Formats: sequence, structure tokens, C-alpha cells
Amino acid sequence: MPSWNSRGLRGSMLEEALNMTNEQYRKEHLALVQKIPTPITPINIDKEHRHITLAYFEQKSTVDYIGNVQGVPICFDAKECAGERFALQNIHEHQMEYMQDFERQDGIAFLIVYFKEAGAYYYVPFRDVKRGIVQQKGDAKAFCVTNWIRITRYAHQTKYSFIIWML
Repeated sequence: MPSWNSRGLRGSMLEEALNMTNEQYRKEHLALVQKIPTPITPINIDKEHRHITLAYFEQKSTVDYIGNVQGVPICFDAKECAGERFALQNIHEHQMEYMQDFERQDGIAFLIVYFKEAGAYYYVPFRDVKRGIVQQKGDAKAFCVTNWIRITRYAHQTKYSFIIWML
């Protein structure tokens, strides 16, 4: 069974920004989007700081967020990377299957990818993710952002992070 340790906070800045954005959408009655928690079983807990230091994933997660935008069902996963290219191995087969099934039910599935070094956010439709995975079966191990939609409209920078406007 997979375990979690120091890698657990990867993407936390992106998820914090997305959570703030989703809360703003809710307040403005634009959308209702919820973070889906990944079920874990704690193994080691730092009792002094009340932090989990080692845990095991109970089951495979699907996507990070599910919601509804003015009658349109959406699901998406938040991914963060440090370099200039996004590694396709960061998208797991069970996530691909879930997004495929979601779109079969007339929902919209996508990724929000944050490139830390460039400080850039991208919206990646599921069809582009599928195309990248198909290409990977050939030779490609990663794909760059040339065909993706860069999210350039920010509401404002808050004390904690940027609010991302996805819609």
C-alpha cells in the first residue's frame, strides 16, 4: 500500500489558492466546488505539534475537486511542478479512468497545473491530457505547455496567496 511522508505538502500552495477561489465562487453564487479529501491512515503523529508525520493511503483517490458551475458538472485535479515540463507519470491511470467516466456523463474534466518556477497556472482540458498519454505510449515522457490555456486573470493577491479565476 502506498505511503505518505514528506511529499504530502507538494501542491499545498496551489490547493490553498484553489480553495480560496472556490470559496469566492461560492460566495458570489457562481459555482459550488468541493475539495475531495484523500483518505489516509495515520501511522506516526507528532503529538507536540499535532501533525501526521507518516501515513498510508487507504484507497486510490479520484480527483482533487468536484463541483458544479452554473449547472455544468466539473471535476479536476490540481498538479504542481517545479520545472518547465509536466511529467505525465504524475497522472495516474485510475485518475484518467475517473475523468473519462465523468466526461461520459456529460461533465467537464480537466487539470489545473501550476509551474512553480514560472509562477504560471494552466487549465488543461481532459482531451489534451488523453492526447498526451497516448503520445507517451510512443516516446514522450512529458509534454510542455504550448497547447494549454494559461490562466492570466487573477482577482488580486491576498495576504496568503493568489486567488485564481478559472471560469
